[in-house]
Amino acid sequence: MADNRRPPFTDEEVVMNAAARLVFSASRYDQIMPLLHRLHWLRAPERISFKLAILAFWCLKGLAPTYLTDSLQHVADLPGRQRLRSASSADLAVPQIYTSSTVGDRAFCVAAAKIWNSLPSEVTSSVTLSTFKQNLKTDLFSLSFPGT
Repeated sequence: MADNRRPPFTDEEVVMNAAARLVFSASRYDQIMPLLHRLHWLRAPERISFKLAILAFWCLKGLAPTYLTDSLQHVADLPGRQRLRSASSADLAVPQIYTSSTVGDRAFCVAAAKIWNSLPSEVTSSVTLSTFKQNLKTDLFSLSFPGT
């Protein structure tokens, strides 16, 4: 049972939920998901994915600082992987982390690569930042509010 529970609210979620309630003059006992949907706001996990995906986009376009850009590599750029089917995709190589999984998965190079690889090709093939943001938010919004 404990494995299925959602982790406690982050500070960002508390502030975002309070802001949504303030906009709609809602009580603290009203459900928050319909309010976030009406505002077209992403839930906190998808919002974090949104920000990481934008950073990854900047890195791949050469617009980010070099210490971030150097941490992401396309699968096709790795030695011995040029002939694999994945080399023709826009996937990023996910580095193998030898520390504890919770700490290692939070590293930018791991988290950004996993998020980038989970995005559909319609999003990752965007040329400009504005179209990338639009396609990314549409995709993440459908994850936040399935069936809408």
